[in-house]
Amino acid sequence: MLLLLLLQVSASCLWLGRSEVVTSFESSCPQFFFRETPPNEALEPESPAWICQRYKNHYYFATLYDRNRRIPVYSAYLYQPGPGTRPKTWLVEPQLMGPTYPKTMEREWTLLNHFNVSLEQLSKSQAILKDYKNLTGLNRGHLNPSGHQPDSSSRTATFTLTNIVPQDEKLNGGAWNNYEQQTMIRRTQGCNTTYVVVGAVPGNNYIAKGRVNKPSYIWSSACCEVDTNHRKAWGVIAENDKNEVQLLTLGELEDVLTQLYGRDQVSLFDSDCPRE
Repeated sequence: MLLLLLLQVSASCLWLGRSEVVTSFESSCPQFFFRETPPNEALEPESPAWICQRYKNHYYFATLYDRNRRIPVYSAYLYQPGPGTRPKTWLVEPQLMGPTYPKTMEREWTLLNHFNVSLEQLSKSQAILKDYKNLTGLNRGHLNPSGHQPDSSSRTATFTLTNIVPQDEKLNGGAWNNYEQQTMIRRTQGCNTTYVVVGAVPGNNYIAKGRVNKPSYIWSSACCEVDTNHRKAWGVIAENDKNEVQLLTLGELEDVLTQLYGRDQVSLFDSDCPRE
């Protein structure tokens, strides 16, 4: 009996390790974090989901998702910008409904027509396309932007609604876009590997009749390895109703986030990333 129980436990652990909604990033997709160290628990929401973002049987980035507010807390990825067109297809995360659903992100249409899922069932677990329709002054803001990815599949993988927040339209198309497309290129000069964590601080307002939280702030942080002995790091933050981005040291950003989240001291990267 004990042997049977042990076999069941080991089989379930193997299965969990391959699934999309996982028990921890460290055990399933640690490669998206500097020194395989995710941000600490100071950012964790009441009802978290750890998603290793899987598309076409491959992990492309990691997202900590807030099930209650239906927005990501943060997405973590490697900065590898490459040429290519912007995807048009939006995807959702089946395993937020339960572990028996597909391990890879899918289109809403596919789940509704091939997996016997109702829109109500899907919408209980996460934001859906309908939530982002007819917005005024807001649009779908990527945490991990498609332009920071090297090829077609990795760019498509960023078009999951679990990587999206309601973002101020002017900010998304203005100062934040400028940071993503220009400041990041300048800042990563000389970097071999750049680890990025981009997040959203929950706000007091909601869209879609109270279903999806509108963040109060959007932030981004980076830790880059120049060589084995040299690293540099930085951060930015923006209020989600102004077209302004504030450039900070990593230490300053962590201190600001500590105040905004109001819990323990926030740590976004392993201690070997410089805070000054």
